[in-house]
Amino acid sequence: LMLAAEQIGAAVVAVSEYGILECSRPVHVNRALREAGLLRARGGPLGEVLDVYASRAFALADHQVAHVYCRDPEDRAAAREAIEGLPGVEAVLDRAAQAELGLDHPNSGDLVAVAERDAWFTYYYWTDPAAEPDFARTVDIHRKPGYDPCELFLDPALRFPRLRLARKLLARRLGFRSVLDLIPLDPSPVRGSHGRLPARPEEGPLWIGPESLAPPATDGPLPARLALQGLFRKQA
Repeated sequence: LMLAAEQIGAAVVAVSEYGILECSRPVHVNRALREAGLLRARGGPLGEVLDVYASRAFALADHQVAHVYCRDPEDRAAAREAIEGLPGVEAVLDRAAQAELGLDHPNSGDLVAVAERDAWFTYYYWTDPAAEPDFARTVDIHRKPGYDPCELFLDPALRFPRLRLARKLLARRLGFRSVLDLIPLDPSPVRGSHGRLPARPEEGPLWIGPESLAPPATDGPLPARLALQGLFRKQA
C-alpha cells in the first residue's frame, strides 16, 4: 500500500482512535442507580433483564464514560446524586457542561459520567448473583447495555475451558440450546481502558506520518482543538 501511494505521489498517514490508560477500579454505575430506586429490571427464566421503559434512569456504559438517560427532567438530580458519590467517578456532566466539551449531541445522555484516571464503568445492573442474565457470561454486544471488556477473557475460574467450549459446540450441533458462558463476571482481569480526554500526548491517540501533514491548531470545538494542538503523539 505504501509503495503504491509513493508511486502516485500520495502520503500515508496512520491515526489511532485512542490511547489506553492503565486502570484497575470498576465502577458499577447501574447498580448505584438501582439502589437509588431509579433503575428497574424484570425477572424471567433466563435471569433479570434491564427494563428501560420502567426505569427512571439507566446508564449506557462505554469504557471510562457512561451516558445516563433519565425518563423525566426531575429525575436528573436524583441520578446525579446517586452517581457523583461513587468512588472512581471524577465528574457528572449536565447538558451545559457537555456543550462546553462538544458532547451536546441529541443522542447523548441527559448526564454523562466520566471516570477517574484509573477507573472504568461496568454495565452490570443486577444485585443478586442468582439473578444474573444468561447472556452475562457470553459475548453478546446487543443485549448488554454497554461495552463489556470482560468479553476479551476466558473465565480463569473455569477448569479446562477449551473442553467446555467443545462440549457446548457439540451440544449445539446436536440441536440443543447451549449458552457459551465462558467469560468472567469478575472484572479484575481488565487492566486498561480509555474514553477520558488524555492529559498528556503520550496518553493520547497516535499520529504516524509526515510532519508536514500534521494538523494545525484550530479554534473549533474543544475535542478538535485538543487533538489538533498536540494531543496526537506525532511520529515521522
